[in-house]
Amino acid sequence: MRPLRGIALKIASVLVFIVMSSMIKATAQHVPAGQAVFFRSFFAIPVIVAWLALRRELSTGFRTANPLGHVWRGFAGTVAMGLGFAGLAYLPLPEVTAIGYAAPLLTVVFAAMFLNEEVRAFRISCVALGLTGVLVVLSPRLTVLRDGAGQTEALGAMLVLGGAVFAALAQVFVRKLVQTERTATVVFWFSVTASGLSLVTLPFGWVIPTPQEAALLVGCGILGGIGQILLTSSYREADASLVAPFEYASMLFAIGIGYFVFAEVPSGTMLAGAALVVTAGILIILRERKLGKDRAAQRKALTP
Repeated sequence: MRPLRGIALKIASVLVFIVMSSMIKATAQHVPAGQAVFFRSFFAIPVIVAWLALRRELSTGFRTANPLGHVWRGFAGTVAMGLGFAGLAYLPLPEVTAIGYAAPLLTVVFAAMFLNEEVRAFRISCVALGLTGVLVVLSPRLTVLRDGAGQTEALGAMLVLGGAVFAALAQVFVRKLVQTERTATVVFWFSVTASGLSLVTLPFGWVIPTPQEAALLVGCGILGGIGQILLTSSYREADASLVAPFEYASMLFAIGIGYFVFAEVPSGTMLAGAALVVTAGILIILRERKLGKDRAAQRKALTP
């Protein structure tokens, strides 16, 4: 285990994904979300295949014992991606990032509902705190009797929140898949299924992108593949409980890119809500880390 290397890889993956989202946002006014999902997924495949080849995992990466599980995971992940990309057209990048933090909180709820995972009072309290923070972020967008601009922002907020719901469902499917599938297999087949499923939106108004837009869309696919590799590698180098909190560095990157690239200034309400969500997420991660150490100590004590 190399914890510092794992942390560095995690932060690098977070930065890559935020840059990818900013590239999607730069095209969102003209390019439909479904088309953006296709580019993001399809052009990630060569990167992932090259990575698997370098690791000599091509045969294992392609082999699956649960193809239907990949379809369901792909469906949930594709819808999540599409809704999130659509929301980028209406909301500032930091706000989309903050609302997206609802996904890991909702994963806790869905894991209890669908996987029968035990959720105790501490985690329930943290989830409640985090969802309160999401509501704080959403509150300026959901007031009644808003004008036309306000209505589009409310639509954007609902799209991003819907994306977080489906992202949480996708994580539940991933938890089931990793019981029988390798991580490389899950990564590869998601890009394949998302590429195929995104083509369903072709009749709903795909456009011919400008050369600049095409470059951005292809670039976001390549970055998406690189980000996935960095993320997977980070969890190979260090415990998940150590590197997971660095996911929230994405807010700092989103604020910086939003300000300097899109001239977006985060509001105090958004920052306050995001702080609640981040606090809740970190508390859950730290609690899980402590429980993991306790379980390891108990197993060691019972070992003859």
